Amino acid sequence: MISEAKKEEVRDAADIVEVVSDYVKLKRSGSGFIGLCPYHNEKTPSFHVTPRLGIYKCFGCGESGDVFKFVMDQEGIGFNEAVRQLADRYGVFIPEEEPSEEQSESYQLKEGIYHALKFAGIFYYRNLIENPEAEKALQYLEKRGYNQQTIKDFGLGYSPSGGSDLWHASQNAGVDEQYLVEADLIKPSQRGEGFYDTFRGRLMFPIFSPSKRVIAFAGRILGNEKTAKYINSSQTKVYNKSEVVYGVNFSKNDIRKHKEVILVEGYTDVITLHEHDIKNVVASSGTALTPGQMKILHRFGNRIVMIYDADNAGQAAMKRGIDIALAEGMEVQLLELPDGEDPDSFVKQFGKESFEELKNKEAKDFVDFLMLKADEEGRLDKPIELSKVITEILEAIANIPEQIQRQVYVQHLHQKTQKFRRGTDRELFEELDRIFAKKKQEKNRDRLRDERREGQSPAGDESTAIPEEEKTKLPADHPGPLVKKPHYEKELIRLMITYGKDMVTYICSLTNEKLFEDVELRRFYVDIVERYKNNQEISIEVYSGMANSFPRLVGDVLLEQHSASERHHEKTGIKYEKDKFPYKTAKSSIMAMELSFFKRKREELAEKLRSATPDEKRAISKIQSDIQDKITQREKMDSDDFYPDPEGVSEEDKGKKVFKYEMKAKKS
Repeated sequence: MISEAKKEEVRDAADIVEVVSDYVKLKRSGSGFIGLCPYHNEKTPSFHVTPRLGIYKCFGCGESGDVFKFVMDQEGIGFNEAVRQLADRYGVFIPEEEPSEEQSESYQLKEGIYHALKFAGIFYYRNLIENPEAEKALQYLEKRGYNQQTIKDFGLGYSPSGGSDLWHASQNAGVDEQYLVEADLIKPSQRGEGFYDTFRGRLMFPIFSPSKRVIAFAGRILGNEKTAKYINSSQTKVYNKSEVVYGVNFSKNDIRKHKEVILVEGYTDVITLHEHDIKNVVASSGTALTPGQMKILHRFGNRIVMIYDADNAGQAAMKRGIDIALAEGMEVQLLELPDGEDPDSFVKQFGKESFEELKNKEAKDFVDFLMLKADEEGRLDKPIELSKVITEILEAIANIPEQIQRQVYVQHLHQKTQKFRRGTDRELFEELDRIFAKKKQEKNRDRLRDERREGQSPAGDESTAIPEEEKTKLPADHPGPLVKKPHYEKELIRLMITYGKDMVTYICSLTNEKLFEDVELRRFYVDIVERYKNNQEISIEVYSGMANSFPRLVGDVLLEQHSASERHHEKTGIKYEKDKFPYKTAKSSIMAMELSFFKRKREELAEKLRSATPDEKRAISKIQSDIQDKITQREKMDSDDFYPDPEGVSEEDKGKKVFKYEMKAKKS
């Protein structure tokens, strides 16, 4: 673990303006800096960085945090990794946990591979720029319209055709040949001693991790030789093809900003679109799209626009990609370019504005797109083929994890097929249920097979069940050790037992027990209300001394994962407190709890709708509409403005939301 002292040392050393400037063009404004927000798309700067406090805040979308959170968000990494990354950058030594001998060797090997790959990237780039043999590669890039800056930004290079040029260069540079072998940059010679280069006489495309480290290469042939057009690095200890997306290191911030990723097939498509200022674009690294790749993309955006070639291979890849994207919970759209065009050629000929106009007008959701393709193939006019088309689309819908979304798409499919078939949407829902149940059985079967293969006991086996003696220790309504309690419900309980009756008065005036999803926390809430009615003390001490599950729950709701150190207080004169504005915390927790409650009700009503009579459907639809209005209203407003202030807010401080209760709460 990284100590709190080390975290604060890194925070003190890191220059938040310098770090943010890697992603945002900042200009000075008073004592701080402003720029265009990297979290959302905007034309007028609303993103503020305050170096004195070491924080940033966007007044457009509300995103805020410190230097650690900014690096976590922009790089898509965890807290400890962000701390270590900043420590490396600013020269703060963080001692490693004592690794085992095996872990130490594995770490050393991986770092050696990274070093070999970095060396190879520089070697290929220099050969492209300096080696006369690379003239044909430069001509190819010039024909593509790529300038020197683009070549440098994407690290493009050339692998000499000599056979072992990289190997000899690495020997002269003192790079251990073991690392080059492990990186699949060289291979042992079959004719005797020595090695030969994996890539020879090819235009080189480095493949980067999201954190911008070279992890592999793709090499493109430039002549008419009868060999593979592209060859890629093999799987290594730092390169897992199924979890790598080409260009994500360049695109992740724009994907996050637009909340959308454009998926294309080729490396040059990505580069050309970037050159034309369309930067939220990636390619699937020359492989079929995988769940691992989709998880990476979902980390940065929720919507994916797929552009595939119109040939059979492209269409088959598209259908697989739809299923994978839907299973990951992404919103899926598909775009077909005019005949004979790919993203590279289209943007070069027509430009950015035409591309975006085409995307906005012609991109279709997957149901519309699959129906369109089936119509073009003449499948909708044939009863048997129509049945197959509907089943294929329902199989795609069955991948969607959210029930309400599945229902919406089934109703959409029903509307699209009404002119081709008679009947209601009930038959479609029944078929979806059959497909969904079959998929669930297949998943369970696969899981059990994998567990047996790994020598594990299947879930539900006696070896994984809760021991009988442990069951007796749990309350009758205990949800079980694997159920995670909603953080906002824990926060409300924590606030009430920390600040006492004034806070209980406020929270209970806006909530009731039915809003609680967790059984134990609901019971805790009811007990607090009863003690309040009976004018009994409500405090941490009281509940810590009670019997049953209350002491355990008190520990759970009070547990803090991170806290600011005293050194930071001494340095800045500012003491960070979890509850600087406790009623503001209460408001945000109440809103989160209400949103969760209304969304649960929305799903329950959607389930009832499927088997309801026409009259019942009208009544349910009205309730659904009311609930959706409540959800939308809360999602659009800030919780601090949505809920009333408690009594006791001074008129002069109302704008600052500074509560008189704050001092009172501290005393209690």
